[in-house]
Amino acid sequence: MKSKVKKICIVVSSLGEGGAEKSGALLSVMLHNLGHDIYIVSVLDHIDYHYEGTLYNLGASKKKDDSILGRVSRLNKFKAFLKAKGIEIIIDNRTRVQAYREFIITKFIYKVPTIYVVHNFNEKSAFTPYNRLNKWLYRNTYMTAVSEASKLKYQNLFGLEKIRTIYNGFDFDDIKNKANQQIEVAKKSYIIFYGRLDDRHKNIKLLLKAYKLSKLPENEIDLLILGSGDDAEKLQSYADELALNKQVIFKPFTSNPYPYVKQSKFMVLSSRYEGFPMVIPETLSLGVPVVSVDCESGPREVIVEAKNGLLVENHNPEKLSEAMNAMAFTQDLYNICASNASESVAHLSHTEIAKEWNNLIQEVCNE
Repeated sequence: MKSKVKKICIVVSSLGEGGAEKSGALLSVMLHNLGHDIYIVSVLDHIDYHYEGTLYNLGASKKKDDSILGRVSRLNKFKAFLKAKGIEIIIDNRTRVQAYREFIITKFIYKVPTIYVVHNFNEKSAFTPYNRLNKWLYRNTYMTAVSEASKLKYQNLFGLEKIRTIYNGFDFDDIKNKANQQIEVAKKSYIIFYGRLDDRHKNIKLLLKAYKLSKLPENEIDLLILGSGDDAEKLQSYADELALNKQVIFKPFTSNPYPYVKQSKFMVLSSRYEGFPMVIPETLSLGVPVVSVDCESGPREVIVEAKNGLLVENHNPEKLSEAMNAMAFTQDLYNICASNASESVAHLSHTEIAKEWNNLIQEVCNE
């Protein structure tokens, strides 16, 4: 293993709040544990998640000067950092939506082998608006997608020749330990949504509609919405409009949501689209079932119908409410899903996913 140790730079948008950001932080831990020399470059000054390696926080400079000259200066500092540290391989975990920036980074900043990670099924949130440019920049580069559906989509859309699926890895032991943290015990039973309060992406209004239609409120099963975001006030107002202000509880983002997840009856995901929703394996690892819309992409690659959760037609509040009722009030179904939950995601353990990453890194470096 010593002869294969590499100096690796993981480039992230930030190390705070989002699933892609959490994935980047855990990737640093996985590769550090394999003996690699890890450096992390964060574009934004938002550091919440645990990471391993040396952090270069470009976001601190961005906060001081975000002018055009400041951006040019940061690019030059970034390039100098990669050279000074002798980086051998880059893993780019960011979204890549600004054409001029991606052209400069891909062609002038990155001078060593690079693996680009795609976290989103929505191409507008993952790539530049220009398909020809995307094909030219990435066609012959190594790329990983966090779901098989995403891999197939971008393989066809951009003619990518070196894209493969590597699922997000999870430190399930750490999740279970954090879930044991003492919190104020809820007075009533509840279901949970946790994540960024971005309704365009997460479609939380759909969840609120379905909850209103369900039998859960009248049976004193609350809905806990755990997270922060620009749409927090709008969603609270919408819950008030539905006369759910007493049944829907909003709590702000916490870096440790797992005690709340562990104490919930089940978790609900209502997104319009995903890349690979990390909240599903996290929840299942705690023995908690999941009710999810069958969005693109990710849920159907983890959830086995009526074995560890339920998948329902997306954008249909009636179907989602029926699934919520079934999970809440059909005891045999609930018991089966809860008993299978943890084992159903064992293959996503960080130790297993780390092996896939290590094989890819050696392949790229030996090309």
